[in-house]
Amino acid sequence: MNYEFKTACEYQQYFTESHDMVRKSVREFIKKEVLPFIDDWEEAGGFPREMYRKAADMDILGIGFPEEYGGIPGDVFYRVAVTEELMRSGSGGFVAGLGSLNIAIPPILSMGTDEQKQRFVPPVLAGEKIAALGITEPGGGSDVASLQTTAVKKGDHYVLNGSKTFITSATVADFVTCAVRTGGEGARGISLMVVEAGSPGYSVSDKFKKTGWWASDTAEIFFDDCKVPVENLLGEENNGFYGIMANFQSERLALAIMANMTARLALEEALKYAKERTAFGKTLTGFQVNRHKLVDMATLVEVSTEFTYRVAAKIGAGINQFKEVSMAKNFACSVSDKVTYDAVQIFGGHGYMRENLVERLYRDNRILSIGGGTTEIMKEIISKMIL
Repeated sequence: MNYEFKTACEYQQYFTESHDMVRKSVREFIKKEVLPFIDDWEEAGGFPREMYRKAADMDILGIGFPEEYGGIPGDVFYRVAVTEELMRSGSGGFVAGLGSLNIAIPPILSMGTDEQKQRFVPPVLAGEKIAALGITEPGGGSDVASLQTTAVKKGDHYVLNGSKTFITSATVADFVTCAVRTGGEGARGISLMVVEAGSPGYSVSDKFKKTGWWASDTAEIFFDDCKVPVENLLGEENNGFYGIMANFQSERLALAIMANMTARLALEEALKYAKERTAFGKTLTGFQVNRHKLVDMATLVEVSTEFTYRVAAKIGAGINQFKEVSMAKNFACSVSDKVTYDAVQIFGGHGYMRENLVERLYRDNRILSIGGGTTEIMKEIISKMIL
């Protein structure tokens, strides 16, 4: 306990001058390369592939990854700063699409051979290839241990049959870090392998039409006797579930950060609008009910952000945070639910119109309490650790 307290305290000054330099660089990237076009990308349901290369050239994609594979090493708060500034695009879909590598690459780095790491990671960090993660299935949802996509070894290949759904970057991905069943039922029969787009038997559906995250393409991937070389298996057969679970901790932290920034952006928009909008001869801030609503919104955003930072610091210090990161995700999502709702309410009818950012934030927010493990799954995880 003393060790945990001491280590976490070292991270109380979460951001240094170096973090601020990264933050400034990403903010300039968003201002120049994204904001002028984001509304068009939202309507189009995706953004140009060249954005991956541009983001890589600005050292955005490689933040937090090992230098030997083209990354830029740094503590967890470099990734926090990058995510927060990317969210200032006002599009959770853009951030999710550009950042699909952050959930697809870690299993390769943690479980893969040197050859696999060199083959798959550098092209992604350079913006030359796009990586996606394939876990969720049409009939499984959050029940990862019951996935049904099978991989049968036949000579120098595995033959895959099944499908993955709700996959971010599915239609543009060059490869998918995919969970498959190579053994018996349950978690102990699951493996991870890299499935390259264009492999025989690999196909992708049309883009899904979603409530939010319009700028990220989401689709279903099908495997029909899909052939995957045995050298694409990550780690040993039937040990993939542990890699999936380890990956969830960073994914849930990222979703908590996205939720906090969604709420913060909604708060900023609501504050600006309330100071300018007049009704009955005074601004909206002239009414106590609105002032107090804004105070409650601001308080929730600050508390949620600080708790998420604290959890991030402990993760960065190597302290197990499976319980706490689940709490942080749930709390951040509940805060974002309320703040985006109240922001639209302050805007009134204007908040229901697409030309106002709060309308998009309200829609984009809804997926955050579903992705990376639903609120209900988070509560089950927490309950097992406190009861």
